Amino acid sequence: MPSRIPDGGQRGWIIPIGGAEEKEDAPQILSRFVDLCGGDEADIVVIPSASQLRDTGPRYVRLFRALGARAVESIDFDTRRDCEEVGRLSRLREASGIFLTGGNQLRLTTLLGGTQVSRLIRSQNAAGVHVAGTSAGAAVLSEHMIAFGEEGGSPRAGSVRLAPGFGLTNRFIIDQHFRQRDRLGRLTTALAFNPFAIGIGLDEDTAAFIGPDNDLEVVGSGGVTVVDAHGLQFSSMDQVDEGQPLCVLGLQVHVLTAGASFNLHTRIASAGALAVRKH
Repeated sequence: MPSRIPDGGQRGWIIPIGGAEEKEDAPQILSRFVDLCGGDEADIVVIPSASQLRDTGPRYVRLFRALGARAVESIDFDTRRDCEEVGRLSRLREASGIFLTGGNQLRLTTLLGGTQVSRLIRSQNAAGVHVAGTSAGAAVLSEHMIAFGEEGGSPRAGSVRLAPGFGLTNRFIIDQHFRQRDRLGRLTTALAFNPFAIGIGLDEDTAAFIGPDNDLEVVGSGGVTVVDAHGLQFSSMDQVDEGQPLCVLGLQVHVLTAGASFNLHTRIASAGALAVRKH
């Protein structure tokens, strides 16, 4: 469950990124994350544990330093025992921002889930530290996580498997590389299991900057598909066999691009500046 926000405080931003974010020419997503974390005073810890590529952590360290962050450190966790190490936990407590890289979200939850590290990420976010994740690092941010699933536009029973995430919030379920890997079907299937949550499908090079007021702002070159099951009227999930298509009625779908927003509390979408016509 999400950690309690301290009296008089406010939660830090939660920033899921759809993967393959621009890193060189116009890294607007990473730049905004650095700015939120304090700009030239930013202190960012990168956790590359989802990836098994040795250069993943150092690459993001170089990127964030080039964008002006004062201090950046990559801390990898290869075993669950690493998650109890006092020095690493202390370093996480010092950070103004935490960044989870891409890779395999099940590797993240297997190594970090239920440890002091995952609890600390959750409590630090509740205390005001900003937490971003890209691809697998985005999927793990919520309480309900898509572990894996099938591609395709239609929801089908058995097309998605859910697992517990880090639980910074229970308001949404993330799916990444959304348009590029045709994942509308599996996100819709996940919502048929749990209509309470809001589905957020993130295209590559696109992020949802979710502020402490639960307002989601889109940044990046692609789209964010919001699937709201709050008004669900009917689901055939309990009637069909695995592999069969689902009948799901009453969903509301929004496709947001940069400048548009969606409030996770009121469930109201806004085109923002996009709605202002030039005369």
